[in-house]
Amino acid sequence: MTETRTEAPGNRALVCLPTYNEKDNVVPMVEAILGATPDVDVLVIDDNSPDGTGQLADAIAAREPRVKVLHRAGKEGLGKAYLAGFDRALRQGYELVLEMDADFSHDPKYLPGMLAASGEADLVLGSRNIPGGGTVNWGILRKVISRGGSLYARTILGIPVRDLTGGFKCFHRRVLESIDLPTVECSGYAFQIELTYRTLRRGFRVKEIPIVFVDRRVGQSKMSKRIVLEALRKVWSIRRSTFR
Repeated sequence: MTETRTEAPGNRALVCLPTYNEKDNVVPMVEAILGATPDVDVLVIDDNSPDGTGQLADAIAAREPRVKVLHRAGKEGLGKAYLAGFDRALRQGYELVLEMDADFSHDPKYLPGMLAASGEADLVLGSRNIPGGGTVNWGILRKVISRGGSLYARTILGIPVRDLTGGFKCFHRRVLESIDLPTVECSGYAFQIELTYRTLRRGFRVKEIPIVFVDRRVGQSKMSKRIVLEALRKVWSIRRSTFR
């Protein structure tokens, strides 16, 4: 059945929150988002988590009208989950669409600042690599990989953004409509690079605001050196893509 577009009732913004095996995080995370941003809705995008995350999200949605759940058949990667959430947000009439991790590495306390900054930018990035930003509980190797990866991608693509691999973002709907989401090629961490690059190539304004990224509270990190290196290989594909 095709879902028709409806206006978001009384809200302009939707937080897209992909989950896979986040049963220990999904309830407190959603509650923290709702508490930090009283006029924002949350869409949990669950990739059929075997640990019951999706059912916990359904329980929250049953008692809280600001929470929605999108169930997907299986795990296809972070990028695919976000694209499904973006599509839902656009069809339901949201003006601002945010993305963030479900494991508290992105602190909901930064959401009001991101929403405020959206008044002067088309895409707002929560940045670890500008003054005031940073990371907690990261070893030196991970810091080198992350900062070096952003520097590498920034140099190859010729753009000024300092944190290209971060996944804490706020888009205006006009950006997502212009990007042509079905043609996005990358998933994983390269997905973040590609979306920011496409946004800049379309002439939109991008603003970075500082955040402190805290390594996940519960569960095992999904980031690895292999994933980052794979993303860096994709940078050349992004540069050559016909969307330019």
